[in-house]
Amino acid sequence: MYPMTDFWTAPPARRPIDGSQVVPGSKSITNRAFVLAAVASSPSTITGALVSRDTELMAGALRSLGAQVRIDGPVVTVSPPERFTAGAIDCGLAGTVMRFVPPVAALADGDVLFDGDPQARLRPMGAILDGMRAAGVEVTGDSLPFTVHGRGVPTGGVVEVDASGSSQFVSGLLLSASRFRDGLTVRHVGASLPSAPHIAMTVDMLRAAGATVTTGDGEWSVAPGALPGRDWIIEPDLSNATPFLAAAAVTGGSMRIPHWPETTTQPGDEIREILIDMGCDVSLVDDTLHVTGPGELRGITRDMASAGELVPTVAALATLATTESRLTGIAHLRGHETDRLAALTTEINRLGGDCEELADGVLIRPATLHGGQWHSYADHRMATAGAIIGLVTDGVEVEDIDTTAKTLPGFADMWTDMIHG
Repeated sequence: MYPMTDFWTAPPARRPIDGSQVVPGSKSITNRAFVLAAVASSPSTITGALVSRDTELMAGALRSLGAQVRIDGPVVTVSPPERFTAGAIDCGLAGTVMRFVPPVAALADGDVLFDGDPQARLRPMGAILDGMRAAGVEVTGDSLPFTVHGRGVPTGGVVEVDASGSSQFVSGLLLSASRFRDGLTVRHVGASLPSAPHIAMTVDMLRAAGATVTTGDGEWSVAPGALPGRDWIIEPDLSNATPFLAAAAVTGGSMRIPHWPETTTQPGDEIREILIDMGCDVSLVDDTLHVTGPGELRGITRDMASAGELVPTVAALATLATTESRLTGIAHLRGHETDRLAALTTEINRLGGDCEELADGVLIRPATLHGGQWHSYADHRMATAGAIIGLVTDGVEVEDIDTTAKTLPGFADMWTDMIHG
């Protein structure tokens, strides 16, 4: 776990932001590519890969299972092992590691122990572990720490999973499913399914890797069969771009993000519609996204179920808007790096805001803010939300800004450079 640091005084913007920001590769795409490369039948290269704590934890996990992973800046080479081996996995606080790697460990010859940061032990895991059991895998434990007892090739077949707590339960099972004897069919049972774009991302990448995937209403099937290694090109992380776009929105400035994809399965792309609804001018010219903020932001009412990872950024924007906002469909955020609904409510109100936690979201009303401490809860997106509010609120001190290294190393320097032009 990253050590706690002193509180970081969020630098205020004394004039409208005007800048361009290159954003590193997508964590979600990078870690999916890592897993698909590890279960392939030949080596793969990953170009434009994000190098951050989450992706380094993924690389370390796959190495523990016998894969060779060589990282040379944003270019990564992954050579799958002849047979996966027993080992011990440090998940840190990375949901993609704790949900994507256990099905890979099921292919190992021997026991694989999983553990992580103290807060990771609170994150839900039961649904995917029960799904693995239904597919013929022996697992001891229902949350971190747990042990996967690898016995070579699991049976697979049809499993039912309640993925209402996280779409990663579905993605984790699907990514390794082609290596199961009978492949795998995953059926979602339970309440609504959050973050559906992330499952679409998994399906698209599986098909690009050569897998045969069929989908239905709440059902996904991957046929058994070898997947050849391939070259992966990683898109910029659109969710990591959103704090910089928010900086333009709250200061009435302009921000440009190059290499923004015209079409993508990344949920972060929803920020375009959100910013338009809040009063910003947004355009995609060639491959560069342009955002110009209004004089005053207006609040929004929006179901955020498909893009829960954007909620801390959008909540920060809503806190600075002139009318109220209601963000719903996000009860599952209580099981993220921290309980994000409780954390956002506590920290916004700590600075004089007016945020009410709802059963499935938050209601944020206009209020006059003041400086104070903003706790990050070891959550990278909570830290960046505090930085956004600090642009236009003097004296905001963000706890543990270095927790942003989870997905965006060097954020504090990038943020300060943006402000000073």
